[in-house]
Amino acid sequence: MPTGFYSHDTKFLVAVDCIIFGFKDKELNILLTRRPLEPNKGEWSLMGGFMDENESVDKAAEKVLYRYTRQQGIYMEQVGAYGEIGRDTGDRVVSVAYYALVRLEEFDTSLAKAFDAKWVNIRELPKLIFDHNLMVEDALRLLRYKVSLQPIIFEFFDEKFTLPALQDLWEAIYQMPVDKRNFRKKIATMGILDKLEVKDKSSSKRGAFYYFFNQKKYTEFLENGNRFSL
Repeated sequence: MPTGFYSHDTKFLVAVDCIIFGFKDKELNILLTRRPLEPNKGEWSLMGGFMDENESVDKAAEKVLYRYTRQQGIYMEQVGAYGEIGRDTGDRVVSVAYYALVRLEEFDTSLAKAFDAKWVNIRELPKLIFDHNLMVEDALRLLRYKVSLQPIIFEFFDEKFTLPALQDLWEAIYQMPVDKRNFRKKIATMGILDKLEVKDKSSSKRGAFYYFFNQKKYTEFLENGNRFSL
């Protein structure tokens, strides 16, 4: 435990706010909640909480994510720290923002009712409290950068996915269309997916084959001097 060498310095609160992304109905969504307390009670907010004295900021983020999703092992990444004076009208608070990629197939919908929360399309984001809109903008910018360089896009799916769904997700993240042939050619060239002998026929009679991301093939892909590009 700290021994109090800085007892004469100013103390303030450290919070974590989580931009929780989920892929639903061909759109990128964010989980929002109605703030349960003053100031700004009842307004839209990101999921957040304060860091306890005996936990790291990463552990605090994991705590918040588990509280609102009941999922563990979620892919998350720190976006940045937000410490403008007066950013939180309730007190002097520095917040560290994280984005997280949630698999909606595993999301317990009863949690939304418990926390007065809902999934909101990224295109229809309302005015959020404090500087939360800025956090979302920064998180989306970082997500787009990482998706282009690392295979984190597969974290949105519960193991298997179809190529049409993968393309829909890419277009939702970047909010722009992509040529179907070029997209599939780029994925096929990397050789990091395995095709399953089962189809998703929920959208058409012909259906679309399921695939899954092969971590071993991806490791070999990198070891051979290649780089991920999507």
